[in-house]
Amino acid sequence: MNGNHTGHAGRRSPLEPKADRETVRRHNLSLVLRAVRDEVEMTRAGVAARVGLTRAAVSSLVEQLLDSRFLSESGKTFSGQAGRPGTVLKVARTGVAGVGVEINVDYVAVCVVDLAGTDRVRLVEHLDNRGTPPAQVLGRAAGIAARALASAAEQELRPVGAALALPGLIAAGTVRQAPNLGWIGVEAGAPFAEALHALRPALPALPVRSENEANLAALAELWFGGLGDLRSFLYLTGEIGVGGALVLDGELLRGANGFAGEIGHVPVAADGPRCRCGARGCLEQYAGQSALLRAAGIDERAGAAGVAELELRAREGDRPAVSALTQAGLTLGRVLSGAVNLFDPDAVILGGIYRPLFPWLAPPVGAELADRVVSGLWPGDSGRVRASSPAADAARGAAALVVQDVLADPVAYAHRESH
Repeated sequence: MNGNHTGHAGRRSPLEPKADRETVRRHNLSLVLRAVRDEVEMTRAGVAARVGLTRAAVSSLVEQLLDSRFLSESGKTFSGQAGRPGTVLKVARTGVAGVGVEINVDYVAVCVVDLAGTDRVRLVEHLDNRGTPPAQVLGRAAGIAARALASAAEQELRPVGAALALPGLIAAGTVRQAPNLGWIGVEAGAPFAEALHALRPALPALPVRSENEANLAALAELWFGGLGDLRSFLYLTGEIGVGGALVLDGELLRGANGFAGEIGHVPVAADGPRCRCGARGCLEQYAGQSALLRAAGIDERAGAAGVAELELRAREGDRPAVSALTQAGLTLGRVLSGAVNLFDPDAVILGGIYRPLFPWLAPPVGAELADRVVSGLWPGDSGRVRASSPAADAARGAAALVVQDVLADPVAYAHRESH
């Protein structure tokens, strides 16, 4: 009997070690910090009610967070009830921050956000990164980031990490494949960190991580897009390519190897145009930036200026421009209907270049979804096809990813903040 029981137990996953007092305190510090951040401002009593801890426990935790300069307090607030007024707690506007760097085919964007997630510094440079050696592209990006960090320092912000948002398949910090950049097997984080440190040798080197840019844009939409109760959506970002990300119940679906969401390489036609990935007829050959500009009679290498020209022509009723957008919308809708049938999200959000072009893309996308989604929950007037928020993009999502690590374990970053 005992032998059988032992054998069964041996097949179980090992149990987590019992949490000690320090582990519990670190968890509770995170709870308090995130509660204040989510509510913008709170009293100690409000925090206690929110997190379910005693006021005495919360007061001790708050004092530690104040000492570490994660929180600040000011003023008095009156609840209208008997008792003394409480001081107002807010997330500190100085101190720890995160840096996000989006490297795309025709631009580099750098964003610095503070602990509250506020966008404090933003620099965007339009550069043609096609065919440029990765080390040179990463060096350019490091130069832009160094300027952003100098501006952040003037605001008394001290970033504790950086995240790169890259268009391609990312695994363990390596760009396995980024067809539109021409990168294969490129380790991006370390060269970027080294180039950045060379520009700021007197300061500590920042830890750098790499993530897929569509995933980070989707997370930015989740965190900053004002979605309310919406927690499950399919996010599409139009750039030179077409990126996708799926958020289900507030969690990013990464897939077995971290490569989920590559909707731009869903085949539309087996004998279609050759894609940079090597296959034929991929979605981005019909609805990516180059395809849209080309179909509208605009130089496909015109980048952001070309997209602005396409929007202007569409507003003026230019027939080739409107036709290009309609055809792209129909193709997007057909591909999206398969994804909606498979994953059942509550909404489809169009970001990147699709956001300014949304008025012309949304009707054909919506029509295809209404016709093809089997649930019948996507009629043309459902409002489930949405434009992304102007407050959410991959660079901000990358910076906020660093901040999320701080919020999850402020103790791990307290020593950095004290320097």
